[in-house]
Amino acid sequence: MKRTLSFMIFIAVAVLLLPQCQQFSKEKKAKYVFYFIGDGMGVNQVNGTEMYLAEKEGRIGLKPLNFTQFPVVNFATTYSKYNSVTCSAAAGTALATGTKTKNGTIGMDSLHQAPLYSVAVKAKEAGKKVGITSSVSVDHATPAAFYAHQPNRSMYYEIGTDLPKTGFDFYAGAGFLQPKSKKDTAAPELYGLIEGAGYKIIRGNEAFEKQYTEAVKAVLIQKEGAEKGCLPYAIDRKEGDLTLAQITENAIRFLTKEENDGFFLMVEGGKIDWACHGNDAATVFTEVIDMAEAVEKALDFYKQHPDETLIVITADHETGGIALGTGKYALNLQALQYQKLSKEELTRKIQELRTAKGNKVSWEDVRGVLSENLGFWKEVKLCDKQETRLKEIYKRSFGKNGVKLEKNLYAENELLAAEAIEIMDSIALVGWTSGGHSAGVVPVFAIGVGSHLFSGKLDNTDIPRKIAEAAGY
Repeated sequence: MKRTLSFMIFIAVAVLLLPQCQQFSKEKKAKYVFYFIGDGMGVNQVNGTEMYLAEKEGRIGLKPLNFTQFPVVNFATTYSKYNSVTCSAAAGTALATGTKTKNGTIGMDSLHQAPLYSVAVKAKEAGKKVGITSSVSVDHATPAAFYAHQPNRSMYYEIGTDLPKTGFDFYAGAGFLQPKSKKDTAAPELYGLIEGAGYKIIRGNEAFEKQYTEAVKAVLIQKEGAEKGCLPYAIDRKEGDLTLAQITENAIRFLTKEENDGFFLMVEGGKIDWACHGNDAATVFTEVIDMAEAVEKALDFYKQHPDETLIVITADHETGGIALGTGKYALNLQALQYQKLSKEELTRKIQELRTAKGNKVSWEDVRGVLSENLGFWKEVKLCDKQETRLKEIYKRSFGKNGVKLEKNLYAENELLAAEAIEIMDSIALVGWTSGGHSAGVVPVFAIGVGSHLFSGKLDNTDIPRKIAEAAGY
């Protein structure tokens, strides 16, 4: 009797739970996945951008970026296998594969014995189209982590040779840092190797418009002769330059030009990190805005496919330890709007002046460059101490001792340019703790199918796992 009663209770419970189980099993999966990674984009890089946009409008507060309005807003930790402060290679690998590894490592375990396969590979195995894109080179750490398996991120040629092995459909970025092998002169040139694997290499946005329909697989890079390491900073952009928003839009067009089972697209805003390494606040905020413009292309697609699309945005780490406020209970971010170029471009202008006039550059010449490009002495007032400091560096830079350069991870700049940008940041009341990475948490934003999975405290390794779960890979 007891057994019969127990069995009847079991049957009743099963009947009650059956609709819930059926509902769970039929839970909709994301057919289209966008995965944005803002390299170096910590919480304050995002918050500072929104405050800067508000101050440009003459008010205190925030002007929200599109992705900060997503229904899921969270944060994630970023430490690597053996270091509290990660590098981009280890962080990229964690965000791609869901496994932590040793700093400097691309898509391999910490012992460099076994490959680690990314969520992009899982997407491809599930029959999805796959795109890997960036505003820096295609073989840089973050994009590389999604397709390559190399013990060191500086093995750019070897990373490039891994690209065609994945069978991914679309790649885009500035170019390739090392098209020829330094170790083996007989090794094939990278562009030929990639084309031999069935990829069409398309140079520039105009060429893409003409060529993308005929390509089965494609690699979009900058025009012939353009910088192969990165796209120009958004603050320095000129007409005809390839942009991250164009790359994102082109990727969508390429991945949807024929009927398929959906796609996975990774988009890296790589130069947020570069500007942070250079401690250049105006350029940082402009790069965050630039990534938001790329996100807008994904949102346009999402609005057309709201029940099939997932958009996730995060960062690999924070860079620079940016501080919004340097002692005063105030900010003056509106001053940054008068900065018309990056530190690197200001360096170029100073060097052009040096070339044009030899070493016979007057202080008035220098004042003219700084006034025109940073608003100094016009919109942005300098105190006596700041002007004296600039004059001292001017005398050293154009004196008998020759030129000394300020070095950061991605650039060598004129000391005068470096000092001018440092003064601009100090006027804005923005500070920096270093020119390197920090252990600060990074933001996570999600919208669409499966976005609820990104609630609760996250580690960077959780993010690709949850993307795979949301998409059913």
